[in-house]
Amino acid sequence: MSVRIIDVREVTKPIASPIRNAYIDFSKMTTSLVAVVTDVIRDGKPVVGYGFNSNGRYGQGGLIRERFAPRLREADPVTLLNEAGDNLDPDKVWAAMMTNEKPGGHGERSVAVGTIDMAVWDAVAKIAGKPLFRLLAERHGLTANPRVFVYAAGGYYYPGKDNSALRGEMRGYLDRGYNVVKMKIGGASLREDAGRIEAVLAEIGSQAQLAVDANGRFDLGTAIAYAKMLRDYPLFWYEEAGDPLDYELQAALAEHYPNAMATGENLFSHQDARNLIRHGGMRKDRDWLQFDCALSYGLCEYQRTLAMLKDYGWSPSRCVPHGGHQMSLNIAAGLGLGGNESYPDLFQPYGGFPDGVKVIDGHITMPELPGIGFEGKSDLITEMRALAS
Repeated sequence: MSVRIIDVREVTKPIASPIRNAYIDFSKMTTSLVAVVTDVIRDGKPVVGYGFNSNGRYGQGGLIRERFAPRLREADPVTLLNEAGDNLDPDKVWAAMMTNEKPGGHGERSVAVGTIDMAVWDAVAKIAGKPLFRLLAERHGLTANPRVFVYAAGGYYYPGKDNSALRGEMRGYLDRGYNVVKMKIGGASLREDAGRIEAVLAEIGSQAQLAVDANGRFDLGTAIAYAKMLRDYPLFWYEEAGDPLDYELQAALAEHYPNAMATGENLFSHQDARNLIRHGGMRKDRDWLQFDCALSYGLCEYQRTLAMLKDYGWSPSRCVPHGGHQMSLNIAAGLGLGGNESYPDLFQPYGGFPDGVKVIDGHITMPELPGIGFEGKSDLITEMRALAS
C-alpha cells in the first residue's frame, strides 16, 4: 500500500474571549485548523489527520496556504513515505515543509509548521490503527502510561471579576477533580495580586496547590519584588516572570526564588530550548519546562528538544507543556512527560478532553482512540470534519 497526501486544507477560526492576562487580551484571538487528507481509505472514507495551533498565537493561514501546504502538495509522494512504504514518515514530511527555509527565525513559521505537523502525526497514527501515545511509546522503546497529570489553567482578569468570582472559579476546578490550579498575575498591582492569591489559597486550602503565571510581563526588579512576595506562599510554581528570551533575568531570579519556577511556552525551537537550559539558571530538581509542540515546529522538533534535555541531564518528567490540547496529552502518555495544561472552560472546542474523560485526583486516563483522539470530542470533530468535507 502506498500512501499519498491528497490535500492540505486550512481555515482560520475565532477563539475569542473577553479575558486577559498580564500582556494580552483574547478578544480577537484566532487559531488555524488544518486537515491533511490522505488517499488511505478506512470504513469507506479517506483517513484525515487534523491539527490546530495553541492559544496565545494567532492563526497562521497565510503561511500555511502560501508556503508550507504547497510544498507538501508538490513533493514527490515517495519522498514522504517510511521505509516500508505503508505510511507517511513525519520527519520526511517535516523536512519537505522546511525546504528552502533559513536557520533561525523561529517565530510565526514555527506555529504554522507545528499545526500541520500535528495533523500529520494524527494521520500516521490513524493509518497505523493505534492511539498516538502508544505509537510513540513503541517507537521509543518505552511503556506507555495512559494516566496523565493535568492542571486547570484559568484565573484570568475579566471585566467585573472580583475575588469572590475568582474563588468560585477555582472551586469549580476542584469540584471537577483537579488538585492543581493556575491563575494569572502581573495584570494588577503587586498588592492587588497578593490579595487575589490569598483569596484563592483560602478557597482551595489543602485540597489543591496553586500555580501563578505572569506571562512574561516583568522586568527584573518587578520579577524579584513578586518573588519576595510569592515565596511566602506554598505555590506549585511561579511561571514566566520575564520575557521568554531573557535568560539572564530567569537565571538572576533563581537567586531570589528558591521554590519551583516554570517557563518555556514561548520558545519555538530546540535551539531556543537549549539556550534556556544553558543560560537560564533552570534547576532540574524543581523547575518545570513548558515547551508546546503546537507552537514550536511540532512533535518532530519536540523529540529533538527531549533528546537535548536528556543530554543535559533533564528528565522528560520535568516537562508539562502549555496549550491544553490533546496532542500534548498523547506525548505525555507516550514519552513520559510530567503532565499537561488544560483549560476546562476556555478556548473551546479546541481545549479539553474527549467526551466522557473525567479528571480524577488530578489525572485523566487516555482513551484508546486511533490517532490523537479528536474523534472522541464531539464538538471539536464536528468542526474538523466540516473542513475535511
